[in-house]
Amino acid sequence: MIRRLAAAVVVLAVAAALLVTAWPQLFGMQYLPIVAQVIALRAVAGLVAVGLLVVVTILAIVVRPFRRLGASLMVMLVVFIAVTGAVLATRGFGDGGLDASVDGDITVLAWNTLGDAPGAEAIAELAIETGADIVSLPETTEETAIEVAGLMKAAGRPMWVNHIALDQISKARSTSLLTSVDLGQYSLDTTLGTTEVVPSVIATPDDGQGPTIIAAHPVAPIPDYLDSWRSDLEWLRAACTGDDIIMAGDFNSTIDHYARLANAPGAAIGDCVDAAQSTGPAAVGTWPTDLPAVLGAPIDHVMATPNWRSTSVEVIRDRDDFGSDHRPIVARFVRAG
Repeated sequence: MIRRLAAAVVVLAVAAALLVTAWPQLFGMQYLPIVAQVIALRAVAGLVAVGLLVVVTILAIVVRPFRRLGASLMVMLVVFIAVTGAVLATRGFGDGGLDASVDGDITVLAWNTLGDAPGAEAIAELAIETGADIVSLPETTEETAIEVAGLMKAAGRPMWVNHIALDQISKARSTSLLTSVDLGQYSLDTTLGTTEVVPSVIATPDDGQGPTIIAAHPVAPIPDYLDSWRSDLEWLRAACTGDDIIMAGDFNSTIDHYARLANAPGAAIGDCVDAAQSTGPAAVGTWPTDLPAVLGAPIDHVMATPNWRSTSVEVIRDRDDFGSDHRPIVARFVRAG
């Protein structure tokens, strides 16, 4: 009797843990400690479940009294693996590169540089290679951003630079935003303030013509900063509420964290639609570069309001040894309609 009761408790506990990991939004648990971190690495959770399935299967074969409990655990693990695989497949690993540029499109590049780690030359080279009109650079100092802009100008792609630094102690507390002069002059907009622990940049066109551009960088959901992380995501929701906005950067969050942040169906945060979710590679991991892209967390995003339509998105995978722990992500947009 005691053995059966213990087995039932184990089954219920495992079932609850797997359900929360597979679908935390059902219970509004996506912001809780541990859950917030685990769901960011869905592919890793699925891989761990595969390993557990192998172990449980072996135990069920070898240990006769364990077979009934083992069978129940095996069924739950198989279901969890199937659901996880289906979610990831739906979001997509497709990453065929950028479509060819057309007149009037805008190309947006985001790269958390881990405190200028790749260096200005590497950043500028990638921006020029991708034809970026907007470059969002979390954890990038003003000095490096200006150097990047100078290199791009020398290559025939001059850029405006906007920047916020919360202090001069840590490069992580800097965010820079480059915008092409072809978009017109952009200036810093501090109306909404910025994110709490590491800054985000809002820039608006001086002539009022063109999109508001946001270089986003909410803090990571580590235990000491969970409240700030939640507050930062709400800040992004407010910042991306409007008619003509492009937002890109290191969001330190995945699609699973946005269940209650959308203003309308189809949006991810506020009124902004996630470009990767629209075009295919939303399951490709951008962090950390130590993990293969198929296992990493897709926490770097490019988003825009519905007046922009994403035509293609690419997670850049050939810069993993350039010093940053994030992969760059680039998206191309055209005016909707």
